[in-house]
Amino acid sequence: MPRRNPRYTPEFKAEAVRLMKSSSESLPTIAKELGVSEPTLRAWVATAARQSSPDALAVDERSELQLLRREVRRLREERDILKKATAFFARESK
Repeated sequence: MPRRNPRYTPEFKAEAVRLMKSSSESLPTIAKELGVSEPTLRAWVATAARQSSPDALAVDERSELQLLRREVRRLREERDILKKATAFFARESK
């Protein structure tokens, strides 16, 4: 059974975006030539535009941000557990 949502390599996506930007062909034409849907190609172009803006984070910055957010979430959970344990033991000692 063929895969409904194929995974495309980052290189393929980058080449598709480069082709889209450098070609005078329309988006539907290029999408058809590459064998991808128009919305998919449109999304790749939009993502590339966002990532190339001066405000965009670099790949390593983005991965570090995700890591830090995960760590903050874990530390908040630990803090909340310690607060509850402290309150429990304070009540027990009275």
